[in-house]
Amino acid sequence: MRRSTDLLILAADALIDLQVHTHLSDGTWLPEQLIDHLQGAGFALAAITDHDRVDTAVALQQLAAEKHFPLLVAAEMTTSWQGAMTDVLCFGFDPQKQALRTLAQSVLQRQQDNTRAAFAHLVGKGLPLQPDELDAILAKPSAQQPKELELLLRRHGYESGEKHPGRLLWEAGVDFATNPIADVVEAAHQDGAVCILAHPGRDDGFVPFDVERLDALRREVPLDGIEVYYPLHTPQQLELYLAYAKQHDLLVSSGSDSHRPDKPPIPYRAELSRNLLERLGIQVSASS
Repeated sequence: MRRSTDLLILAADALIDLQVHTHLSDGTWLPEQLIDHLQGAGFALAAITDHDRVDTAVALQQLAAEKHFPLLVAAEMTTSWQGAMTDVLCFGFDPQKQALRTLAQSVLQRQQDNTRAAFAHLVGKGLPLQPDELDAILAKPSAQQPKELELLLRRHGYESGEKHPGRLLWEAGVDFATNPIADVVEAAHQDGAVCILAHPGRDDGFVPFDVERLDALRREVPLDGIEVYYPLHTPQQLELYLAYAKQHDLLVSSGSDSHRPDKPPIPYRAELSRNLLERLGIQVSASS
């Protein structure tokens, strides 16, 4: 497969964003709309990192070629480590290989099983839900399904107290399906990918990483780098992660995690992620 980034050379100050999402996982951007926005805003490179969507890589490369916009082959894989959700960005995998795709398909199947079980629990509690509503949710990407169940309950008027959607879904056992992080990194490496720990400083549903936790994770899993530049990282976290990456010769990624137009991609300079881009075959010129 010819990639839209083949033979790409970027200026040091070229604008990039290496984590954006579309409706193919849990965003609202249409891929065409997102690429049009990126081009209009002067970006030189981006990575659509839809959750567990290894299967869309070829189609996205075809779209990028049609629009003459360099787009990295990428996906954000939903993983767990020590019982906590720990996402991994996988860049540059071969879409024709099967190891990473198999894990992504497993996430979808287990998320659908979780959705079915939760839906049956809610119906058993007397909620007036219909089979066609379940079918509509099951047709959604895995990352959307928990949120779609919440929206369904709100449409039925469940809003507060003992009938708050969060409480009802917790009682129904709704959860995000994940793969063990070690399995994902092993599969990604088999498929030629570079593996980056996503947004290590987030604490909204994730456990933030300090040096001790980073050391412990890296003793178990051969990660290639860290997403250092991320909008929710504090200045102190950014400084910590950048120093850690330099100390351990880790690759550095830069991503906005944009999911929708009201929180658009962030223009990071290519030189911030020079080592990652060059590992992926993209040349970055020297700073002027």
